[in-house]
Amino acid sequence: MGHVVRMTLAGSLGVTFMFLIDAANLFWVSLLRDEQLLSALGFAWTIQFFSVSFGMGMMIAVTAVTAQLIGRGNWQEARRQTTVCAIAAFAMQACVAAGALYFRHEILALAGAGGTTNDMAARYLLISMPSLPVMALGMVGSAVLRAEGDAWRAMAVTLVSGLVSMVIDPLLIYGLGLGLDGAAIAVVTARVLSALLSIWFVIGHHDLAARINRADFRRLIGPFVWVAGPAVVTQLSLPFGNYLMTSVIAAFGDGAVAGWAVVSRLTVLAFGGLFALAGAIGGIFGQNFGAMRLDRVRRTYRDALLFCLVYTLLAWACLAVASPLVVHAFGLEKEASEVIRAFSLFAAGSYVFTGALYVANAAFNSLGRPGFSTLFNWIRDGVLVLPLATLLSAAFGAAGAIYGQALAGVLAGSAAALAGWIFVRRLQARLP
Repeated sequence: MGHVVRMTLAGSLGVTFMFLIDAANLFWVSLLRDEQLLSALGFAWTIQFFSVSFGMGMMIAVTAVTAQLIGRGNWQEARRQTTVCAIAAFAMQACVAAGALYFRHEILALAGAGGTTNDMAARYLLISMPSLPVMALGMVGSAVLRAEGDAWRAMAVTLVSGLVSMVIDPLLIYGLGLGLDGAAIAVVTARVLSALLSIWFVIGHHDLAARINRADFRRLIGPFVWVAGPAVVTQLSLPFGNYLMTSVIAAFGDGAVAGWAVVSRLTVLAFGGLFALAGAIGGIFGQNFGAMRLDRVRRTYRDALLFCLVYTLLAWACLAVASPLVVHAFGLEKEASEVIRAFSLFAAGSYVFTGALYVANAAFNSLGRPGFSTLFNWIRDGVLVLPLATLLSAAFGAAGAIYGQALAGVLAGSAAALAGWIFVRRLQARLP
């Protein structure tokens, strides 16, 4: 439990600051008191979330494959694997960013953004999305640091870049009068700093990268893709569910979408510890499985579920107390404030089960069954979210969509947690 908590808390600071950049952007823009601007950022985040999640899927794969090599003591192969992962992640993220940029207007329109809102969101994406391949390098570096067990440097990668971004945000948005353009430039700056720091720590401090040849690439790209493919598909379920939620909420107007944009930031800020938990225990699972310590694998799974319970209860209490302050700080109108209260007072509690889903995903991804992660995530986001959000929004308005998403998390998370526990209990039968 001590190892789980140390790795997770260190990682959560980094994850929280990574998402705090977007939250700070939203806050500074909200001071312009124009809900259309908030709505535009909400739509832009929905699209960008797909690309970021693509990178997070690859980050999970990097942690899984390098942690097992380190656990086996195969240091030279781990160094070569890092280089292969970095090249592959950069290239794949560049392709994703190019496709999303080319069709950005059409994708935004499908989500419900029209007119001026569509144009503003598209411009934000045009400035910020070309930096996604650079962000992928930062994610790979952070994943390698976690696989090696260096939680504090993995945290520093995003912590330092987040602090810099928070300083330049108001200068760009207000000082230079750049508005949404300034917010996008701040995001790009943070991503470049994150990539530079992670490369410095991985190469300069740990020497965990090596020159490779074509034979190395052909040999090592397979293990990476084997985990990255399902992990990426798994991670894409969350932005897909977010996209469906945005389309449901958009029917209630720009005010509701503005509230949803704030909820999206509140979610990743309040529950950054759960996102970090999934990344942290992936390395713990991988190293102990590589070292054949299955007792520690089972104990890590149990302790991670306990961590989810305690963390969620604390975060839920904080959100419930802070919700009136959030509504006031962002200057939200009636429809948006109802969305905030629905999440903070009720739906946030469902993250006990969402966290359990993340724990199960980490076990499946790190221990050779990534397809199960894909299955449970898409049951939640691809099967359950839309009908439940649509049904409950018909009864409770935009707030009902929030309730529907929470219910989907409870159902899928419960099933995934049980399946994950059965899986780790039966690992012995898979050993030679």
